Amino acid sequence: MVVKDDYSGPRACDCRESSPDHACGTALAVYRRALAEGSLPAGEVPGCLGTLHLMVEDREAPGHLIPVPPETASFDALGPLEEAIARKRRTLRSTRAVLAAFEDLYVDLHRLEQPALTRLSGEAVIGKALDAGVAGCREEVRTAHPGGGRPMHALEEALPRDLHNLRRGIRQRTIYQHTVRSDRVTLAYIERVTTEGAEVRTLPEVVDRIIVFDRDLAFIPFSDEPHSALRIQHPSLVRFLARHFDEAWTRSVPVRPERVPLRTPVVTSGLQRTILQAVVGGETDESIARRLGMSRRSVVAHVRKVSEQLGSNSRAQLGYLVATSGLLEE
Repeated sequence: MVVKDDYSGPRACDCRESSPDHACGTALAVYRRALAEGSLPAGEVPGCLGTLHLMVEDREAPGHLIPVPPETASFDALGPLEEAIARKRRTLRSTRAVLAAFEDLYVDLHRLEQPALTRLSGEAVIGKALDAGVAGCREEVRTAHPGGGRPMHALEEALPRDLHNLRRGIRQRTIYQHTVRSDRVTLAYIERVTTEGAEVRTLPEVVDRIIVFDRDLAFIPFSDEPHSALRIQHPSLVRFLARHFDEAWTRSVPVRPERVPLRTPVVTSGLQRTILQAVVGGETDESIARRLGMSRRSVVAHVRKVSEQLGSNSRAQLGYLVATSGLLEE
């Protein structure tokens, strides 16, 4: 239904020199003449004066019209318009009342539904929400962790929960950054969970933390606020995050602590390639280290090694040599 202002009625005056808010000069001149002469032949009176009820038939002189005071004419001219406005207002009130009844019904039926997005604040609250997600998980947990090695207390807290999940048949896939391969605490945790069937892979860079339970529930950080998370229960958003994880999974490198040394040629090459791409892009060592979850000293060591190999004497020259050397080619 399209609602629009009711301007579709005829204008009081349709001559070329008139406007919606002003009478035309012809009508004003004729009305002045009628006031002076008392009456005028009907053929000499423009139609707008009749529409405005400013000129009415002279009963004593058929075919002539006489002027009417504007105050008197306003009752006949404005009365129908005011009645139409009153009808519109009554319709507006009744429509609002009907819609309010439907609104109450809608609210009652959705009152008990869980909100699609919920902000969680505080480690205890977030921990309880994650425990509930783990307990309700039926098929798979997807997790992505940025920032390199994880703190020991976080891994000690997660290990019993993850082992219990794996032993009841829940698939667990986790993506870390390449830098965890040199973190003995995280590698020890990875060895424990992979022994029970978990799958762990790494990428040069993980954008943000994501936890997805099945395709029903997900958790992501809430903005940049510490100890704050967003619980997502909207099906479309959860599916989007799951697909985002799966796409990153296909590009990641498996971690097998029992068979692979702390550093592998594949990972070292991938990590160095990521660092060199950042150098070509003009990033500083501090920025690269922060983004890849590693120390600035390690970044400097990688950059120095390549600089020596290419014979570079400056950062700008290194960026040019890297870009033209073919080192960034797969």
